[in-house]
Order: sequence, then C-alpha cells, then structure tokens
Amino acid sequence: MELEAVAKALKELGHPTRLCVYKHLVKAGHDGLPVGKLQEELGIPGSTLSHHISGLVSAGLITQQRDGRTLFCVPQYDVLDGVIGFLQDECCSAVPAAEER
Repeated sequence: MELEAVAKALKELGHPTRLCVYKHLVKAGHDGLPVGKLQEELGIPGSTLSHHISGLVSAGLITQQRDGRTLFCVPQYDVLDGVIGFLQDECCSAVPAAEER
C-alpha cells in the first residue's frame, strides 16, 4: 500500500467519531449496515454522519452500495489489512523480537 493512502486512512481514522463509525461497520461484517441503522445505533445526526462517512469513503476504508432505496456502508477489509500490513512491514521491521530484547 502506498504511503499517501496509508496516511489518508490513518488521518480519517484519527477522528474519534469516524473511528467509532468505522469500528461499528467492521464489527457488522462484510454486508455492512444501512446508513439509517448506523445513525440510529450511534445516535449521530444525519448531516454529521454523512460528513464522517464521506471521509471514510474518500480514504477507501468503506464503500457505499445502494439496494433499492437503502444505502449501505460496507467496510473494505482489504484496505484495513493494507494499512495494518504497511505499519507492520514498514514501521515495525527494525523492532527486535521479544526474545531478543
């Protein structure tokens, strides 16, 4: 994963509300959640939630899919895996193993 993409994802996840939204979606599973249900469960006003969803979408952390009149937010686990993998590979590679310390 490219440095800029990882930085963007971490920036978006660095906001407490967006992190809460993302965490909720990841826990919901691969089908995601309808925006209305997400709003109801988190108690976030619609315009505020829309703003935070937009940030997560722009970072590629979630996508939105329409099913009829319902708009679903779907977590992109491959992007999450990419961010975690980048941190492990690029940032932690020089850290000695626990048994070496």
